[in-house]
Amino acid sequence: MRVFVCEFVTGGGLCDEPLPPSLSREGQLMRDALVHDLCDLGLEVLTTHDVRTRPPFGADSLPVTAGDDVWSIWAGVAATADVAWLIAPETAGLLARLTRLARGAGATVVGPDDDTIRIASSKSATVSKLAPFVLTPATWAPGAVPRRTAGPFVAKPDCGAGCEATLLFDAVPKKSELPKGHIVQRFVAGEPASLTVLRANGRTRLLCANRQRVVVENGVFRFRGVGVAAVKDQDGRLAATAEAVVAALPGLAGIFGIDIVLGADGPVVIEVNPRLTTAYAGLRDALGLNPASLAPPFAPATAASPSLVPRHVEIAL
Repeated sequence: MRVFVCEFVTGGGLCDEPLPPSLSREGQLMRDALVHDLCDLGLEVLTTHDVRTRPPFGADSLPVTAGDDVWSIWAGVAATADVAWLIAPETAGLLARLTRLARGAGATVVGPDDDTIRIASSKSATVSKLAPFVLTPATWAPGAVPRRTAGPFVAKPDCGAGCEATLLFDAVPKKSELPKGHIVQRFVAGEPASLTVLRANGRTRLLCANRQRVVVENGVFRFRGVGVAAVKDQDGRLAATAEAVVAALPGLAGIFGIDIVLGADGPVVIEVNPRLTTAYAGLRDALGLNPASLAPPFAPATAASPSLVPRHVEIAL
């Protein structure tokens, strides 16, 4: 079986732009972990790499240089693959476009359906969809926050990934203060965390809960790393949250992430990442098994679910 692994940043998606060091490092961690896991299953792995980064060990990787039409290159690779496993930001519809490209080339995509990606690519649409099922932050368009609403507030791109351009305000931010495309949410006090979830063969499974290393510097949120499996689900509420998110978004599939805050009233779902997240880089060590072996089409529908006792693995950025 031939598997096309495409990580947007290291795979050449920014070949005509400066390569942000932090995004490149995160992308390389995820890509290399996934390539290693797939090669360990005896699969032939195909990928591409921006020539400013090193290619992953074990994969057949095509170089991408400035001026190349990377989307045409990706389409050509996808056309030779049986399966595609894609990692791309939701920003500007990139994950949706890459998914359509791979499916259009005839590859089976490990991941959610197009409608789910569309919803998860908008933080306001995600909150609207999830609100009947789980706790979510109050969310408004700029200028629409009700008068006398107490802060603090978070402003972020409605279509964005991670802590990209995420800002903290003590008072309601003015519309003129915000970049175009931002939304406003009430800040949720608590511990930033994330859930790494498997959806396969009609079953939802919380693989591990992670502690997010998030700091605020001069009013801007920064992601500094993740403690994979650092949070224990003592009362089952985190697994129940994952089940509720899938009930709201039944098109989720494969291994994906859910960003939450562990607040006073329980887990508050901030957003859904319909793809692998940085936590995947530590998932194999945390679980003590190859996580790619759990996801279809690499896991048979009749495969028994192994017992998991995750251990804490730290990933610093």
